[in-house]
Order: sequence, then C-alpha cells, then structure tokens
Amino acid sequence: MNLSKPPKHIRFLDCYLNSKVRRCLFLISIALIFRALFLLTTPLAFKHNTTFDYWLSTSSFSSSSRLVHDNSSGGGIRSDKFLEVPQIAWGLNNQKIAVARAFLTARMLNRTLLLPSLSASLFYKEVNLLQSVTFDKIFQFDKFNSLCNGFVQLGRFSDISNKTDVFDLNKGSGRKWTMERDLDQLRKVKQDPSIDGYEVIRILGKNPFLWHDHWPVRDYANVFECLVLVDEITQEAERVVSKIREIGSQVIESKTDSLSRTQQPYYVAVHMRIEKDWMIHCKKLQQRNNVTQICSSKEEIMERVGNIVGINQQPTVVYLAVADDLLEDGSVLSGWKEGLLPYEKKKLGVWDIYKKYPYLIQSAIDYEVCLRADVFVGNSYSTFSSLIVLERSQKLLRLGAVTEGSSCTTNSNESGGSGIKWPSYAYNILGESGGPKKWMTNMSDTSLQAISYGSNDVSC
Repeated sequence: MNLSKPPKHIRFLDCYLNSKVRRCLFLISIALIFRALFLLTTPLAFKHNTTFDYWLSTSSFSSSSRLVHDNSSGGGIRSDKFLEVPQIAWGLNNQKIAVARAFLTARMLNRTLLLPSLSASLFYKEVNLLQSVTFDKIFQFDKFNSLCNGFVQLGRFSDISNKTDVFDLNKGSGRKWTMERDLDQLRKVKQDPSIDGYEVIRILGKNPFLWHDHWPVRDYANVFECLVLVDEITQEAERVVSKIREIGSQVIESKTDSLSRTQQPYYVAVHMRIEKDWMIHCKKLQQRNNVTQICSSKEEIMERVGNIVGINQQPTVVYLAVADDLLEDGSVLSGWKEGLLPYEKKKLGVWDIYKKYPYLIQSAIDYEVCLRADVFVGNSYSTFSSLIVLERSQKLLRLGAVTEGSSCTTNSNESGGSGIKWPSYAYNILGESGGPKKWMTNMSDTSLQAISYGSNDVSC
C-alpha cells in the first residue's frame, strides 16, 4: 500500500485545479462569494451619494392608469425625507407648472420638496446665463405650507440632518425618455426600500419637470392655489390695478350722466400675443397640427373683444398685456371699438414699476393684473392665458358660482352681460355674436396636456 497517496477528495481537487482555466474560475467564484457577503453586511447608511439610473421598459405601464395620491401612513407628508430638484428654467408659467410637478413628484414619493431655485431670466438654452432666484423670493414660504398642509410640503436645506445621505436619481431626456419610462422610474423608486432609506433623493437631468405629466388638473390647481406672491410683488400688482380702476372712474365721470357714475368701473385684461416670435411659432403649430384657430392678428383680437356682449355698455378700460417690444408700437392702441379704452404699461404710466424688476417678476405682476380683471381675454394656446383661466375657474368653483361640468353660465348677469362673474374668453376661437369663445378649464381633465400645449377645446 502506498501511504503517500492522498485521499480521493484531495486527488479530485488537485485534478480540478490542474487546468488554468478552471483555477481562474474557482478564484473568481470565491471572490464573488466574498463580495456578496460584504454587500449583505454593509449598512445602507454607508452608501452615500449613489447614482441610480432607471432606463426601464414600458411593458408594465398601462396608458389608462393614473397615479393614486394617498399617503397611507396617515401622518401626512414626511418632514424627515426630502426631494431636491435642479434649477427650474423658462418662462414664468412653465416654471410654475414645473414647480407643481416637482411638488407632485415629492408627494408621490411621500417626501418634502427642498426649496427650489427658479430662473429670473430667459436664457434657458445657456444654463450659465440663468439668473437664479429662490422660490421664497417670489412666493410666500410659510403661506404655501399653510395652504397646502397635508397635500404637499416645502422644506429648507437647513432641515437636512445629514447632507451626505444623498441618492442621485438621473432623469432621462429626449424622445426615448417617454412618459411611460418616466412614470415607471418613479414607481420603482417609490417601491425600493433601499432608495427610500436615503434622507435626500436628488433628481438630476436637463429640465426634468418641463415635459412629462402624470397628474390630473385638479392636483395642479391645488398646488397653484398655494402659490401666493410675496408682499412686494403683490403690492406692485395692486398699484397697477388701482391705476387702471382710477382711470376707469375718471372716464366714467367725464363721459356719463350722474346716474351711471355710481357704477363700479370694471376693466378687461387682454393677453395680446402678436409679437413676431409668437406669430412664427403659432403658424408652425397650425401647420403641424392642421388647425387654424391658433394665430390671431391684432385686428381680429380687437374686433372679437369689441363683440363681447355688453362689454361696452359703459366706457371700459382695456389693459393690454403685451410683450415689451410692442410698447413702442402705437398701432396696438388704435382701432378699438367706441367705449373701449386701451392702455398698456407705458400709456398707463406704470412702466417704472415693471422696469426695475427682472423678467420673471415683471411677468408675475402682469399675471396678477390679468388674474384680477373683471373680464379676461387670452389665447387658448398660450400657457400664460391658460393658467390664468385655470385659476379663475378654480376660484369660481370654490365660491360655488359655477358647478363642474356646467356650460360656463350662471344665473348672474355680471361683467359685460356674460352671464357669469369673472368671465374668461379665448380670442383665437370664434364665439357667439362674432366675439371670442367663452372659456373655462375642464377641472376633471386627467392631465395638464391642454394647458401645457394649448387646445381649441375650451369647455364652453
């Protein structure tokens, strides 16, 4: 018997390791086992600043499905978990929509949205030229949280306890990053406890909240109601409105009898989109969508506003919200029907109020002036006009002046004989008596598509 002969299991292992390929495979297997054991025993708190991409297939998405907004924990929005978003760009109203989407994204993930940065300038194609301004320089921080309590929540970066406990979530862009992929990503993040454990989820990407929409109009309206301008901007808007009403009172006193002077002067605000870049854009949009009810010339706008039933029963100031480059175009002030008195910023004598502020605040002042008008007339393919009508519609619903799904009329007979208080119209769509079409937002819409991209369906 050969006592030096090794046991069978040793001979088997020796034979197995004779092959260099098999030896490598054996070592790799050992390394993978140790790696798996290490990851299983590593606490989540040590995985700081992780980046995660969800480029997912769309097979699990149903086009008819909508997100269900409920915080099953019963404790409202968590104040110890946060969502951070990139600086928000473009015009005032696209920024408002993007902010609302950021809040609704945070709501879906049951997180507090960290104070976002807006853009005071319009250099949206060159990020380095953007003039950053924090949310609380435009809208009231505490007022927002008070009005939106339990629905969404705004937080400050000083609320974060561990600034290194951050999970970076990359948002895709371009045509390949579809609405379905975007929604799938959010659902996966929400359901993944290893991600939810991070104190901060930081969203990365190029303007990630400008495009995809997963929420119904009513959710957006709830957020917009909480966006109250800071006192400085509100007071500037009040100065403009007071000037408009003051001129209206003076005109009534000088042109009517003593019986009519007791009437409260009201004003009409017209968001007049006739600047060159808009006309180029809307004509391309008409060709692409094969529709004709987008562009309106200044002559068409003047005629249709003048044909609103009852609008010129007394001398009425018409405030023209126009682009700055039209302030030197005197033709926008001529050609209006008798009884309609057109004013823009310069003629009104309020240009000094506007010009001391950057673009974003100028737009916010004009928005507030139009929002408060007794009658508003705009273009249904303009985001500015569409958001004003949304807020006016929401206000009427809150006050019970109309019911959802109504035909835009009530039993009242106010503001130009329209049959509704604070009526709104779309001048790009022909309505009754040769006037603009009555306009209310469909608050039961399942997305903000009509407002974000425009529509000739104005619910009336």
